[in-house]
Amino acid sequence: MKLTRHQMQDLALGIIGILLFLIGWEMIGYYKLAGLTWPRFSTVMAYLFDPSRRGLFGRAMASSFSMILGGYVLGFVIGLGAAMLSYLVKPLQPGVDRLASTINAIPPIALAPLFIVLLSRDVTGMAIATINVFFVIYVAATSGLERSRQNHRDLFAVLGASRVKRLIRLDLPAALPSIVSGMKYATPAAFIGAILGEWFGASRGLGLLMVSAMQNFQIPLLWSAVFIASAASLIVFGLMSLLERFVHGRFS
Repeated sequence: MKLTRHQMQDLALGIIGILLFLIGWEMIGYYKLAGLTWPRFSTVMAYLFDPSRRGLFGRAMASSFSMILGGYVLGFVIGLGAAMLSYLVKPLQPGVDRLASTINAIPPIALAPLFIVLLSRDVTGMAIATINVFFVIYVAATSGLERSRQNHRDLFAVLGASRVKRLIRLDLPAALPSIVSGMKYATPAAFIGAILGEWFGASRGLGLLMVSAMQNFQIPLLWSAVFIASAASLIVFGLMSLLERFVHGRFS
C-alpha cells in the first residue's frame, strides 16, 4: 500500500510525538521531577522484560485480554442487534434509546458491585466492558442505518422488498463506515471497562496487578502494568483505524 504525502507526514509526526513522549518520560524519571512515584522509562522496560517476570505478566495479560475480547464481542453483538431491532420496529426506538442512555449514564464504579453479586468477581470486568462497547456500537449503528439514500429505498419499495431484506442488502452495507468507526472508538472503552472491573477483586489480570502494586508501593510493577494496557489499547486502536480507512474507502 502506497502512502500519500499527507499520510507520510502524519506518520512521521506520530513517530516524533511518541519519541518526544518517551524522552520526556525518561528525563522526568531521571531528574526525579515528579518524585519517587515516577520511574525512568528505561527502569520500567528493564522490569517489564525481566525473564523472571514473564510468567506473572503473561498470566495477567491472558486473563485481561480474554475479558476484553469477550466484552468487546458481546457488546458488539448486543449493540448491533439492538440497533437493528429498533430500526426494524420503529415504535421500539425511543425506548431502546432511553434504555441505552440510562445504562451508559450509570458510572461503572457503581455497577461493579452489582455485577460481583449477580455474576462473579472474575467476569465483572467483561460485564463492564460489554456495557461500554454496547453503547458506542448502538449509537454508531443507529446513526449509520439512516445513511442509505432515499432513492435507493424507493427502488427497494417498488421492487416489493421486505424491510428485513432492505436492511440486509441496503441499509446495513450503507451503515458499515459508521459501525466500523464505532468499533474503533469502542476499543479503548473495552480496555477501560475490563481493567476497571478487575480492580474490584478479580483473582488475576492487569487491573489486579495495578491495585496490588499501588497498595504495596511497587512502582515499577504499577507502571509496567499500565504500560502493557496502554500499549495494547493503542495497537488495537491503530489496527481498527486501518480497517476504518479501508471500509470508508470502499463503502462511503
